[in-house]
Amino acid sequence: MLVIKELQINEQIRDKEVRLISDTGEQLGIVPLKEAQKMATEKNLDLVKVAPEAKPPVCKFLDYGKYKYELAKKEKESKKNQKIITIKEIRLRPRIEEHDLMTKSNMASKFLAKGDKVKVVVRFRGRELGHKEIGVEVIENFIGKLSDFGKPESKPKFEGNNLVVILEPIEK
Repeated sequence: MLVIKELQINEQIRDKEVRLISDTGEQLGIVPLKEAQKMATEKNLDLVKVAPEAKPPVCKFLDYGKYKYELAKKEKESKKNQKIITIKEIRLRPRIEEHDLMTKSNMASKFLAKGDKVKVVVRFRGRELGHKEIGVEVIENFIGKLSDFGKPESKPKFEGNNLVVILEPIEK
């Protein structure tokens, strides 16, 4: 969806005097509004208020339809160049078996190869909270398996009963 700020044009402008800029960009000075509108119609252009907060407001001679088209085109081009980063989450347990860890690391490596970030969460329940060092070992082992594909943004940290780390893909 394109967002174009609606500007006041021609008869929508209600100020007594405006600072006028020609279509070539030169300053024409402070002119009464009626005279500025008359000059715009003579040139077959629109009088557009480009800086309403200025004292007096700044108006410019433009082809408004062409101006709106150019703005929409620029905005569409800038959206095309944006890179969208998604975060995939992988959940582990402190007592995860080696084969399950390999399966999850293979999945994480695919995500990282695709360019996505991976959030690795080790969940603790009950008595597991008394042995948080086991979870730290599991997450360090997991990060080691993925060292070719991604690196951690920061050290693993505890968020409640979870140990969390975010891995970002390695630029090649």
